Amino acid sequence: MQRRAVSELLRVSPVADDLARRFQEAGFSLALVGGSVRDALLGRLGNDLDFTTDARPEDVLKIVRPWADSVWEVGIAFGTVGCQKQGRVGDADQSFQIEVTTYRSEAYDRTSRKPEVSYGDSIDQDLVRRDFTVNAMAVALPEKEFIDPYGGLEDLAARVLRTPGTPEESFSDDPLRMMRAARFAAQLDFEVAPEVVTAMKEMSGRIEIVSAERVREELNKLLLSAHPRKGLGLLVDTGLAEHVLPELPALRLESDEHHRHKDVYEHSLTVLDQAIDLEEDGPDLVLRLAALLHDIGKPRTRRFEKDGRVSFHHHEVVGAKMTKKRMTALKYSNEMIKDVSRLVELHLRFHGYGTGEWTDSAVRRYVRDAGPMLSRLHKLTRSDCTTRNKRKASALSRAYDGLEDRIAQLQEQEELDAIRPDLDGNQIQEILGIGPGPAIGQAYKFLLELRLENGPMEHDQAVSALKEWWAAQG
Repeated sequence: MQRRAVSELLRVSPVADDLARRFQEAGFSLALVGGSVRDALLGRLGNDLDFTTDARPEDVLKIVRPWADSVWEVGIAFGTVGCQKQGRVGDADQSFQIEVTTYRSEAYDRTSRKPEVSYGDSIDQDLVRRDFTVNAMAVALPEKEFIDPYGGLEDLAARVLRTPGTPEESFSDDPLRMMRAARFAAQLDFEVAPEVVTAMKEMSGRIEIVSAERVREELNKLLLSAHPRKGLGLLVDTGLAEHVLPELPALRLESDEHHRHKDVYEHSLTVLDQAIDLEEDGPDLVLRLAALLHDIGKPRTRRFEKDGRVSFHHHEVVGAKMTKKRMTALKYSNEMIKDVSRLVELHLRFHGYGTGEWTDSAVRRYVRDAGPMLSRLHKLTRSDCTTRNKRKASALSRAYDGLEDRIAQLQEQEELDAIRPDLDGNQIQEILGIGPGPAIGQAYKFLLELRLENGPMEHDQAVSALKEWWAAQG
């Protein structure tokens, strides 16, 4: 592990050492710290480098401004100065994103959403405030002295998450660290120490003082990780999910006495896993959110039928509304809310057509309703099959293959991606001899339905159909 770290540190050494010498000449110290050291030890250090220093932010600015290619002060209120630097690594130029943070300690007021920042004078004082021991290691530069006062290297080797001080103190200082425990478990595939899990359970309600934006960002990082199921399970088991994503633990429905419906919670996590397996261009947050949330309408729509069956009628519609409400509370963008809730609403559409041959009209409507989400809807629908019955799973897969084939066939014949009536609004007004108004919208809707049902029409046919409709309106 240390050999990998030396190799990684040598890779970034030209840039890191150059910066460290400038701090040294100004009378300050500089150390690589936190996730950068952890990732170096794991052999996965990227070009985002975190440093800590005894220099105050105004001194940091004086040092980095003449050296960096660009500097930003977004985090300066919290003691952090950011900059970008091009550096020569081997035979290639690379861009490094660098953050330099003054030694600090921070704690939350019981009623505040923002940490109070105070600066420290020693690196040990800085490291004890870090969230976990694996993030509380440093390498002093340029001499490359390894600093590990809290046993982070040992915990890294054991793949376990512990806090430098007591977890209660750590989570009281910043409750978001409880979510970070789940996020790092998902990202690194680490276990969380029992005493940390206990503190998370006891203090889960404290997460409510943290802003929705910070919670959302941690949730996103967790979902985009290599093992999101692990992190989500920890959020549910510790009670944190009750405060940040209560719809998730609500999926753990008790089975009826005949056990005729599967565990919706486990099903949802499996759908998430299967959706991840279908990703083609890296992690897709929209798809992963839709997979996780696609069945959240089931608890509200569950009914026990007279014949003993369990039904969830219209759970996709209810679920789409619940998705929109939860994502709005977590301050997601309007576009992302629209996309995810649309996928939740449409995730059953395929099954609504049964196993018969898809008509051209049905295919057009499916493509029109999915719009730009069509590719994701394909993945979500396929992922939603978690049956252990291999024959049933194979039949569903073949049926969806058939649908995709039908879409491809029609794509060659028609512009399915931009289905619109054969006449536009101006033409409708001219043909009917009327001005703008509700009647134009009604005519447009009629022609769109005609287009979806029958496919493209010749101009004269469309004009004739429009006139017949208009005459029928009186």
